[in-house]
Amino acid sequence: MATNFYFQNGNTSGTTNEQRLVEDLIIESLKIYGHDVFYLPRTIANKDPILGEDPTSYFAQFYPLEMYMENVQGFEGDGELFSKFGFEIRDQATFVVSKRRWESVVGDESISLQLPTRPAEGDLLYFPKTKSFFEIKFVDFLNPFYQLGKIYVYKLSCELFEFSSEFFNTGNSEVDILLNNLSEDAYQWQVLKEDGSLLLNTNDDSIILESYATTIADPLSDSEQLELEAESIIDFTTINPFGEVQVRP
Repeated sequence: MATNFYFQNGNTSGTTNEQRLVEDLIIESLKIYGHDVFYLPRTIANKDPILGEDPTSYFAQFYPLEMYMENVQGFEGDGELFSKFGFEIRDQATFVVSKRRWESVVGDESISLQLPTRPAEGDLLYFPKTKSFFEIKFVDFLNPFYQLGKIYVYKLSCELFEFSSEFFNTGNSEVDILLNNLSEDAYQWQVLKEDGSLLLNTNDDSIILESYATTIADPLSDSEQLELEAESIIDFTTINPFGEVQVRP
């Protein structure tokens, strides 16, 4: 065969020893040049078979892993910009993780993975250096393509996570506090009785604490400040709110 017999056994599949050597070198490189990242798998509770969504999904586990950021100059994407919806941060990043390390740390330990054989789209990564959360949008598990007949790494294409009403109870206090403070789920602010049950109003709806506000979830929100300034400017004491009409004799 044309390929090197000592490395590929003449059948395009690398020998076990050579594959192990390459994999060990990759893992060592990731541990030297990589970053500490927390992997948060998404747990599916009640997936909609038609839309393919699960609004009740939650995150109850975390796994520390070393990952290499493909772009050493920083995050990719559009970055910070002003759009018609206000100030937005559209950071993106591509993380490289060892296939063997992911399988030993996450795959063999977790029992509620969406995909038990590889990282799944929709799972989260927590990057402690910038306290950022990224959602996995695409997993490339064929790049590099079968060097010595084996796949060694996963490339995770991620975007900055947009928080909604997800529930987090990973067991890591740093992660849980950050995530729950950024969550927009008003039901986390429900009033409870002494026995732990919900306090309901006359319509059997839960009562939300007055301290709940969207500014808790979005520290950049200036809605309340704008309302206060508007109250001091708008004057409704005039007869005509659209302007006084001067009647000339």
